[in-house]
Amino acid sequence: MSLKLNIIVTSTRPGRIGPVIGKWMTEVAAAHGGFEVELVDLASFDLPLLDEPAHPMMQQYTKDHTKAWSASVASGDAFVFVMPEYDGFPPASLVNAVQVLLKEWVRKPAAVVSYGGISGGLRAAHMLRTLLSSVNVHLLPQSVPLPMVFQHLDGQGGLNAPQPSLDGAKAMLDELAAWAGALKPLRA
Repeated sequence: MSLKLNIIVTSTRPGRIGPVIGKWMTEVAAAHGGFEVELVDLASFDLPLLDEPAHPMMQQYTKDHTKAWSASVASGDAFVFVMPEYDGFPPASLVNAVQVLLKEWVRKPAAVVSYGGISGGLRAAHMLRTLLSSVNVHLLPQSVPLPMVFQHLDGQGGLNAPQPSLDGAKAMLDELAAWAGALKPLRA
């Protein structure tokens, strides 16, 4: 059974480092081999704040950006959210992106690669759990925090993640593949 993993870079802020971390996670996931992997940059969808007239439950999207985002999310069997921590919370761009849709998220597993200062984004990852459970996404307890992430940027557009982060990412992907495989028949 083929499984598709969408790795979603969630920050849309100018000067963000999310694409660097997303690229690293994409390489790790591709080497893992359990998924067809797609790197998705939330900024490329340019989603305004909740601009659809109908509730997401209806899936009566009128805007091209919502239709494109819906197709992207619907195509995934599992997700990794590459997420910074802003004031102890997930970025508003991610909260909006989750709330714009509903049925596209249902019965899919997700995991988080969080980054930031000393906490490595763990506070924001914890807050994301409540939001995702409300749209019936199973957020795994396995996550990969990247504390003091700026110390691990190589200046060439890459990330030199510490070995424990790489090991954690591999274990997270193993668990994500197990859940994605188990949940896929429930969506049929």
